[in-house]
Amino acid sequence: MTKDGGSRVRLGMFLFRSRAAAPKRKPALIPDGKRVYAIGDIHGRFDLLSAMLDTIARDASASAGETQIVFLGDYIDRGADSRSVIECLLGGERRGWTCLMGNHEAMLLAALDGELDWPMWLGHGGAETLFSYGLSSREFAGRAQPDALRDAVLTAIPPAHIAFLRALSGSVQIGDYFFCHAGIRPGVPLERQVLSDLLWIREDFTESALDHGKRVVHGHTPVMEPEILPNRINVDTGAYLTHRLSCVVLEADQVRILQV
Repeated sequence: MTKDGGSRVRLGMFLFRSRAAAPKRKPALIPDGKRVYAIGDIHGRFDLLSAMLDTIARDASASAGETQIVFLGDYIDRGADSRSVIECLLGGERRGWTCLMGNHEAMLLAALDGELDWPMWLGHGGAETLFSYGLSSREFAGRAQPDALRDAVLTAIPPAHIAFLRALSGSVQIGDYFFCHAGIRPGVPLERQVLSDLLWIREDFTESALDHGKRVVHGHTPVMEPEILPNRINVDTGAYLTHRLSCVVLEADQVRILQV
């Protein structure tokens, strides 16, 4: 064998050993005896939410273990019936539901707290939300009266609904999964993630192939079909536009998708 040929063989053997030594990603696991349903962005589509809850009830009837439903945020705005969505989610904790905050809930609260200009929220679907509560934002168009609009919103939206929105969590962890609305900042430990990233991050997260320590389940970035990737699962299928609401079902090391 030539000297060059021997070098090529040795290089090939080195590459083979390097690849063989690379650690394989272990499958993410849900604790034994538990099944988790994580539902993507609803955006005021109470009709789709009702259909999904019926679908989950039928699916869960075949499980002998504990079931938990996680809602990934963005319950309001853009769709026609945000009020009914919030009314449905109220008290869900007693039914084993976990409701996380989305950036649209955060925008409404920021507007109420004077931290965001009302037109910013109204232009991103807030007008439809107010309409579902019987209030037309057109009555305040062109007025420099943010206090008047704030008072009208607080009158139209029941205090229990506002309290529900303020109590929403930014994330939850179950087994080897981390659930949040938008995603996480790659390279930052999960316990040090900040709420602004959990609610708003996009490309820095969705384009990352890093192992985040846990598999992240999220919405926020609409896709035509759910994305099931080694480090993340995206279940936002743009319900208010596509008329399709998606849910990922996690049990042991298995992943399934439900759609209505």
